[in-house]
Amino acid sequence: MGDHPAKMPYRQDAPPPARPVSAPRGDARWGAARHFAALDLGTNNCRLLIARPQGDGFAVVDAFSRIVRLGEGLATTGRLSDAAIERTIAALRVCSDKLRRRHVALARSVATEACRRASNGADFIARAYEETGIHLDVISAEEEARLAVLGCHVLIEPGEGPALIFDIGGGSTELVLVDTRPTVPTVLDWHSAPWGVVSLTEYAGAGDGPEGRAAAYARMRGLVAESFAPFAERLPKDVAHHRLLGTSGTVTTLASVHLGLASYDRSAIDGLIVPAASMRRISADLAGKDLAQRATLPCIGTERADLVVAGCAILETILDLWPAEQLGVADRGIREGILRRLMGARAL
Repeated sequence: MGDHPAKMPYRQDAPPPARPVSAPRGDARWGAARHFAALDLGTNNCRLLIARPQGDGFAVVDAFSRIVRLGEGLATTGRLSDAAIERTIAALRVCSDKLRRRHVALARSVATEACRRASNGADFIARAYEETGIHLDVISAEEEARLAVLGCHVLIEPGEGPALIFDIGGGSTELVLVDTRPTVPTVLDWHSAPWGVVSLTEYAGAGDGPEGRAAAYARMRGLVAESFAPFAERLPKDVAHHRLLGTSGTVTTLASVHLGLASYDRSAIDGLIVPAASMRRISADLAGKDLAQRATLPCIGTERADLVVAGCAILETILDLWPAEQLGVADRGIREGILRRLMGARAL
């Protein structure tokens, strides 16, 4: 398969019923328009997607994404910092404004690892609702994994046997083994590791000089491999063709580097197939560069320069675990999974 396969459209394949949801306070106008929204607040990013049904899928009406680093410092303090909370509340205000202006009929907003782990997570959730009208549902790691699969599974390359989908987040990484024979893949097994690009960077450190950076990268790889070990033991050993699909900022960023893009282009990335060897070469190259060198690279810049190496360490460890020759890249995931559930429930 070439590097630019045909892009697959958004579509719905009998999604499971939606769970109860909340709309923002104010001019939400439930039922007045067929606009649906999904908000995913992770350890590193705040992302919103607003869409309307179209055919058997949906068309995006509006979107928002901002790096908020909600989990910054969480690994060492166990708490969400005041600065991180302020950044996140500011982003949620933007989301709330978009939800009101788009007259969203049905919405769901979820929070993941940072809010699961923080001792003041509940206080933050309450403040976010009070100041923005957005109720954040703190979901389990299992639901996070299932939503990611629901949102991106159409990009799994055709083939026989189980496929592995992974989502490298800011505070955790989810691995999901799926059976692709049903229209909507069946989850065979799943695993959540407590390492994402933020938590791993803060715990393992960056290292100074070539030797220090190499040692830090080795520490990261070791920590991730240890956390993956129980899942590795359960994986089937007789797989003839390892199919692998990744959804995260790490894989989309490295795919952009692979293509040599001057700026990020979702249309070129979503659905791309990249040789695993290329991803390993890029990972090793980035791990050897210092922060300033990484920051000069297009599609990485200052916002991702300090976290991308941890993502590389997690990705390489996944490739050790599931030795695929090529990697599918998805610029879609939890938000799209939420939307499909919402729209599926609407149609029942």
